[in-house]
Amino acid sequence: MPDHTPDRTPDQPLTSRGAATHRRILDVATREFAEHGIAGARVERIVAAARTNKAQLYAYFGSKDGLFDAIFFGSLDRIVNVVPIDADDLADWAVRLYDEYLRRPDLIRLATWARLERRPAGHLVDDADRRDDAKLRAIAEAQAAGRVRPGEPFDVLALVIAMSMAWSPVSNVYAATADEPDDVHERRRALLRDAVRRATSPD
Repeated sequence: MPDHTPDRTPDQPLTSRGAATHRRILDVATREFAEHGIAGARVERIVAAARTNKAQLYAYFGSKDGLFDAIFFGSLDRIVNVVPIDADDLADWAVRLYDEYLRRPDLIRLATWARLERRPAGHLVDDADRRDDAKLRAIAEAQAAGRVRPGEPFDVLALVIAMSMAWSPVSNVYAATADEPDDVHERRRALLRDAVRRATSPD
């Protein structure tokens, strides 16, 4: 299995104009990869929509795979920063993840393409241990304090994330959108909160 963890930092633009181009490429490519996947994405469409050229894209990201990596790994970092785990209230964390999926469904689609095209089994990324370490330690500490049910911390983490994605774009039952009525989302949040609380309670 090839290692897709980025081993280089893309050249960073040094001017405001370059920074704007860099941002446009990322924004356009995020939509392109989310819709078409890694293999189906076309650099020609990306540079045309971003009003740039292939030479500039490759200077920043090295390759199409490098561009996907920059977007995908950036999305993983974003989730950690925007929706930090609270092991003492995993139910609330699940609800906050649900809300983030509503705001950024493209990020879930990127992960789905990475699963389909790169890693059909096992961890989604090569450095999963590093990325999950803080979350797993937080869950283990909550378990030791008697606030979360006993068991393998990774299994608890995987369960809560899976429950939070019940209505996400990867659902084979129903994919929610931010355009639905607020009362529908509140109903789901209440159900999700209660289900996660029951699933992770130490009692």
